[in-house]
Amino acid sequence: MNLRTFIASSLLAAFAVGAYAQTGTPRVDKREAQQQARIAQGAASGSLTGRETRRLERQQHAINEAQAHAKADGSVTKQERKRLHHMQNHASRDIARQKHDAQTAPK
Repeated sequence: MNLRTFIASSLLAAFAVGAYAQTGTPRVDKREAQQQARIAQGAASGSLTGRETRRLERQQHAINEAQAHAKADGSVTKQERKRLHHMQNHASRDIARQKHDAQTAPK
């Protein structure tokens, strides 16, 4: 599977998860979509290597899993919401660092 196919399938999966998600964390969902777009843009421009892209995608998947776990009982508590925001802050910093480091994808 080439990188473009991987990115396209990842984006489709992310949007599909968002479509089936319960309402209750709209800020988390919006931010997740923005971070996915940042990762896709970085991969397309070559500022992210394949390895960096996979790592960031796994990190987004972990956030999705934590969100699903938080929603499992029907409501997201303040503590769960705080943890999700913390995870997203960490992921956002990682995306920025990886996009602006000296590593680039081979052309």
